[in-house]
Amino acid sequence: MLDAIDRRILSALQRDGRLTQIELADKVGLSASPCARRVKRLESEGFIRGYSALIDEEKLGFGFSIFVSVRLDQQVDDRLVNFESAIRGCPEVVDCWLMTGSFDYLLRVSVSDLHEFERFLTANLTRIGGVASIESSIPLRRVKENAARLI
Repeated sequence: MLDAIDRRILSALQRDGRLTQIELADKVGLSASPCARRVKRLESEGFIRGYSALIDEEKLGFGFSIFVSVRLDQQVDDRLVNFESAIRGCPEVVDCWLMTGSFDYLLRVSVSDLHEFERFLTANLTRIGGVASIESSIPLRRVKENAARLI
């Protein structure tokens, strides 16, 4: 079970994963050694899955996101496996979720512009076996962004 200090550690690392053990310990009100032990435990128990940098897609030339809902013709294992395998090979797809409801998958596609999105649709997504329908939505602005829910 996590206590308040564990949650403060997770919160601090979520805001800045590059904190030194001393900086982290200072932020959460511990000395460095107990703080380091807690971080190791949070890592070994899977609360901390890893560390990464938050990349600005727009600076890389991929400032255009589209949410794409996909419905398959059948919800059987081979269709799901085939679709997921194909999607893993598409660098334009940065998130893919198997969904409940009227669509089977929700994708976030990151591209440079509408022309690249059209190429992705026509050359990749529509050619995946079993895709029955596709619906796209273009977000206007992100209202909230968190890496993970902590409370």
